Amino acid sequence: MATRAFSNFLTVFLALLQAVRNAGRRAKNPDPRRILVVHHLLLGDTLMLTPLLAKLRERFPRAEIAMTTPVAFVALYRARPYGVNAVPYDPRNPGTLMELLKRSGFDLALVPGDNRYSWLALALGAKWIVAFSGDRPAYKNWPVDEAIPYPMVPATWGDMVASLVEGEAPSPYRAVAWGDPGCQPFELPSSPYCVLHVGARSPHRLWGQARWADLAAYLNRRGLTVVWSAGPGEVARVSAIDPDGRCASYAGKLDLAQLWHLLKRATLLVCSDTGVAHMGRVVNVPTVVLFGPGSATLFGAGEFWKQSPYCAITADSFPCRDQRSLFKREIAWMRHCSRGPKECGNNLCMQVIDLDMAESAIESLLGLEPELKVDRDPRVGS
Repeated sequence: MATRAFSNFLTVFLALLQAVRNAGRRAKNPDPRRILVVHHLLLGDTLMLTPLLAKLRERFPRAEIAMTTPVAFVALYRARPYGVNAVPYDPRNPGTLMELLKRSGFDLALVPGDNRYSWLALALGAKWIVAFSGDRPAYKNWPVDEAIPYPMVPATWGDMVASLVEGEAPSPYRAVAWGDPGCQPFELPSSPYCVLHVGARSPHRLWGQARWADLAAYLNRRGLTVVWSAGPGEVARVSAIDPDGRCASYAGKLDLAQLWHLLKRATLLVCSDTGVAHMGRVVNVPTVVLFGPGSATLFGAGEFWKQSPYCAITADSFPCRDQRSLFKREIAWMRHCSRGPKECGNNLCMQVIDLDMAESAIESLLGLEPELKVDRDPRVGS
């Protein structure tokens, strides 16, 4: 806590110093040579900034583009997709702030999420700061020079953040734009295999254990090797789904760069609405995503990833998926749910997704003939 407080104090102090030094001299450069994308987002939100990076590169092909990135995610950007330099930043680590300060002097800074990072942009000497309007409390917005409203029509968050830059939408995503990150060697499964990522940060995004087991049995019958995936603290979850260890498990064994390579070589990825789902789109593996409390509109493929092999499963208009706030801004068309266990005792929005829905999505995505029902495992998922 003390280190975060020190970082915050130093950031505000340097930002105010920059504001005094450059009073009356701030101006928008139509051809910026140094651009900063500044945030401290979760994995999925960070990967969904890719349309913004693509648009910046198309609009300003000669510009130096840097992006602050949580330390653990930097490995994914080592190949510099779209020529972007990922710079590690952690508000709790003043050392990362000191390293950032060595890069000061940006013509343009873009703040896609929480506007508190507009203060960091100002501290880093950004001459023009663009962010979405309406963040609360108001002090977050004080350094912002240009406030852009959220769109009035439904869109993915990735397409929305690209609107922080003027001009046409970026070209649709192509996997060749993002080189493979290097990683420590590990043993890959025998092909063809599929990855079932059963973990999630929120318990409300978990699917039933028996349903995952039934889905694995279905995929085995279709000739696919199944491997389990989950986060470091979720090894027990895999054991509960597959107590006999019939399928290999990578739960808690891989770093993000290794997970990237596991996904890229897979025939299929099935997961709930987590950061891994967005990684699946970036590596271009056929991906089926189970949306319960999250919005399949807001966090789906959208225009940028429209050519990627992807299928979202969700129960439309689920009655308690009724919240409309994103980064403390109200969006009239949005419908999602961010309630925790104390507010919601179950996750019916996930449990209404049954095995038939998952199988149909997989068959459609992979071009498989539907499995005859008489051949199915007689167990019923729950």
